[in-house]
Order: sequence, then C-alpha cells, then structure tokens
Amino acid sequence: MHICVTGGAGFIGGHLCRRLLDEGHRITAVDNFDPFYPRAIKEEGIEDFPAHSFTLIETDICNTDTLLQALHGRSVDAIVHLAAKAGVRPSIEAPEAYERTNVGGTQSILTVAQELDIDAFIYGSSSSVYGNNEKIPFAEDDPVRHPISPYAATKRSGELLAHTFYHLHDITTHCLRFFTVYGPRQRPDLAIHKFARQLLTDQPITMYGDGTSSRDYTYVEDIADGVAKSLHRATSRDEPEYEIINLGGSETTELRDLISGIAGAVGISPEIEQLPEQPGDVKRTYADISKAGTLLDWEPETPIEVGLQRFSEWVTTYYADRPVLDV
Repeated sequence: MHICVTGGAGFIGGHLCRRLLDEGHRITAVDNFDPFYPRAIKEEGIEDFPAHSFTLIETDICNTDTLLQALHGRSVDAIVHLAAKAGVRPSIEAPEAYERTNVGGTQSILTVAQELDIDAFIYGSSSSVYGNNEKIPFAEDDPVRHPISPYAATKRSGELLAHTFYHLHDITTHCLRFFTVYGPRQRPDLAIHKFARQLLTDQPITMYGDGTSSRDYTYVEDIADGVAKSLHRATSRDEPEYEIINLGGSETTELRDLISGIAGAVGISPEIEQLPEQPGDVKRTYADISKAGTLLDWEPETPIEVGLQRFSEWVTTYYADRPVLDV
C-alpha cells in the first residue's frame, strides 16, 4: 500500500514509518519540523529510510492546497494522521496555536482524504481526553465531556471531526487513544526524557506533586504495532466503520517509581526536588485495552523495565557527543 503519515518524522511517526517500510509499504510523510524540539532528533529517526519507498513533504498540515497538489496522482490508500502540537502544559500557555494546528490541521487532512477519495483514516488521539476520569480502567465508551487542558479539548475535537467525515463521506476511521508513549527519540519535554537529562547533568529531578500520580506508559514500538494493525483492518473493510480504540500498556506506574526506574536504567542515583502539582495534569491514566484485543488482535509486549532500559541506551548514546538540552 501507499500510506501518507502526517507527523511522519516525529517520535511516533518515525517509528511507525520504519515499521510500515519493513512491511513493504510505500510512505509519503508530511512534517513541518516544528521547532518545539530539535530537528536533529527527528532527522535521526528517518535518515536511513530508502529513497525509493519513502518521500518527505516538508509543509504545515494546515496548507490544504499544498497537500492536495503534493499528493495528487500518488494513489494514496490511507492516511495516518499523527501530526499535532503536543503537550498539556504548553497548550495552557498558547491555546490558540493548539486549536489552529490540532483542530484546523485535522480538518485540513480530512479534507485531503475526501478530495482524493482516500477511504481509510487513522487518527492519533490521546488518553488526555478522559480528563480526571474516576472510573478505572478507562474504556472507550466512558464519558469524555470534561477535558482539563486545551490540548485534551483539541484531541477530542479531532475525534468528532473525524466522525463527521466518516458519516458524510464513508471514510473508515479509527481514532486511537495513545496512553503516555515513551521510548528512543521521545520528545525532550516528556518526563522520562527530562528526568534522564537531569540525571546526566547532575541536577535534581523535578517531581510535581507527592509522586503518587500514576500513568499508563506504553512503549513506542508497541504503539507502532497497534497503529499498523489498525491500518490493516481499516484498509480491508468492505463497509466503512468508525471506531475509538485505546492503545495503552494496561498497567499503571506511580511517578516516584518511574523516577526510580529511569535512574536505575541510567545508573545514577537521583536527588529529588518536589514541586507543586501542575494545572492540566491528570491524576492517573489507565487503559482498558480489551477492544484493541478484540478488533485488532493487539496487546503491548514491552514491560516498562525493558522499555526504560532501551530508552536509557538511546539517550546516553544520543548525548554522548552533543550538549545535553536545557532542562
């Protein structure tokens, strides 16, 4: 198949493109290399992709006409839409920018799918849409009416836009709710990467709250596997469908245990600086993945201890010959 992956040079996108290329697919990736984090981290992930089966279009996903012109005549079979402005805390500081990219950009990509008669659309959503859900684990039919950050609100908006295009244009659509993805080339603002840099520069680890908040951490290659299986289901359908599917590790790790885990993987004893809880942060996430098992025959395979060790091997190598980013 020929697959368009937006955000294809990003953290999840790069791992997904590698997985799909290994399966023999052709990939057209769209990425604008947003300066939110260094371009070099993205480029590392795609630098060895074969030119005969991988094409990169460097543009903003909001540039609908540019994308239509670039993709016209390429016979794209499916779109995996991962491009977005990410991060809960930055979205509180710049909500308009998040609305433009995450809502307006999703509208743009859906329009591209409609105009080019692409009938399979995979949308990268987020566990943040659940907010401070009291019921655990989080299931796809739980109410999601109370987002607590602009980022979460934009991801839920994307799900609703995708449903509209499914309804009006018979586009098979899967909205995949990712639960705290980590691994090599993870964004530097995310906790595991930030903690590793603090350890590598002999700084105290900044822990927000008392360390009892918990997350469902999911290794990036497991996420790429789930997206690939979603894509295969979506492109083999005789009748269109709309599904929301959790992709998570299906277990929780408290923040203080995560800090111990990454410190152990890096081999440095941590000093901890406790700070107040941050606005927009949820207390916990925990995925019910039974639907992913039923529809996609998917379950995560990487225990967090193994994933943290793989991440530590990457992060220490990456910063071995370059300055550690400001923490």
